[in-house]
Amino acid sequence: MKIVCLDLEGVLVPEIWVGLAERTGIEELRATTRDVPDYDQLMRQRLRILHRHGLGMEALREVIDSVSPFPGAREFVDWFRERYQLVILSDTFYEFGRPIMRQLGWPTLFCHELEADADGRIVDYHLRMPDHKRAAVAAFQQLNFRVTAAGDSYNDVGMLSQAETGILFAPPQNVVDDFPQFPVTRDYEALRNAIEAASSE
Repeated sequence: MKIVCLDLEGVLVPEIWVGLAERTGIEELRATTRDVPDYDQLMRQRLRILHRHGLGMEALREVIDSVSPFPGAREFVDWFRERYQLVILSDTFYEFGRPIMRQLGWPTLFCHELEADADGRIVDYHLRMPDHKRAAVAAFQQLNFRVTAAGDSYNDVGMLSQAETGILFAPPQNVVDDFPQFPVTRDYEALRNAIEAASSE
């Protein structure tokens, strides 16, 4: 049995935090896991910026409501769901992910949760577990699945390394340089071909 695990932001949809940076003009919010390998450091930085500018869930929802999948992403997801088990492993949050999953046809999503107070101020975030992408792949392997995984950022390296086959999709050059062991794909056709090739081995 084979299972495909995909990252979400940067693979199927644009980076939500970059969208917030563009909407608010706060350039510091452009930092993503493509730039900062330590996820906790990145999230604490984001929360400090939100607090400093008085931004909460309402501002984030406005951005999320404007997010659409990349062209061809829905068809890409549908094609794989007809042929494989498909799971989205993301370091986003369910509060972000649900509206986007609707546009993608409700694929399975494993991610994290935000904590907001009564005024909508984001006070914390809660990981499903540390390094959950790698842990999820390892759990699937314990269930005798052969896993192919694809992602674009530093926070995907754990699952790419754990999977039988790990593939980078449209990564920045710094990630390519730091992890030359992973093949690089730049569009959905190339990624689909790479996953098909890995699954036929």
